[in-house]
Amino acid sequence: MLSSPQSLSPGAYERKFLDNQDENLFMGSFENFAAAEAGAPASKAVGYDNAEAAWEIYSHQIYFYDYPGLFWLSRSIDAGMSRVFDLGGHVGIKYYAFRRVMSYPESLRWTVCDVPGVVQTGRELAVQREATAQLNFTTDYTEASGCDVLYASGSLQYLPVRISEIIGSLAVKPKRIVLNTTAVHPERTIYTLNSIGFAVCPYRIQHDEELWAELRKCGYKRRDAWRNEGKLIEVPFVEGGDKPYYAGCCFDLAG
Repeated sequence: MLSSPQSLSPGAYERKFLDNQDENLFMGSFENFAAAEAGAPASKAVGYDNAEAAWEIYSHQIYFYDYPGLFWLSRSIDAGMSRVFDLGGHVGIKYYAFRRVMSYPESLRWTVCDVPGVVQTGRELAVQREATAQLNFTTDYTEASGCDVLYASGSLQYLPVRISEIIGSLAVKPKRIVLNTTAVHPERTIYTLNSIGFAVCPYRIQHDEELWAELRKCGYKRRDAWRNEGKLIEVPFVEGGDKPYYAGCCFDLAG
């Protein structure tokens, strides 16, 4: 049985955090993203751009919390939105997972944007799996310019830039934005550290209303929003650390 973080002393929890292999654990509160990165323990690799992350092949299973994003992606593709930009999509795990239950048209072009090491592995796997006709990779998020759907599943919280900065860098805005399993907080933004087992990552838990307001200011109108119930997130020993949750949304470009 997994112990509650709050049932441990701060010292015991820190040891648990550092020894973590497969739990979704968080530790500390920092002023901003850069401070969180600087506060990462020296004994761990920082971030996803390392050899272990590149070959950490996540399951292609569709989890219960994937379904809201899957629904809106399916609706989008059915409506002819065939250019998908998957921000932080690792080696294409959602492309592979969702094609088991979705009918991908021949015209689909799915671009994954991630860090260099992960992208290289993704390209190699796409060749092995004969997926290169539809699946390609980049390390540059400005290549989202002109895409039909900007999709981000569980990735925004790991990025040093906010969604508004990403959209603002694009010559042509995406027609639709679909976010899923995005870490948010009902009262404020918290910067913390997340253990992913082989590494520790700076992590932004953004004030939910601030995130929706960012998208509106970028010219988008909300179609839908949801909570990813059952996927837990807690930052122990931090005020309000029991209040974060995972959420998603679908926003369409207005006008």
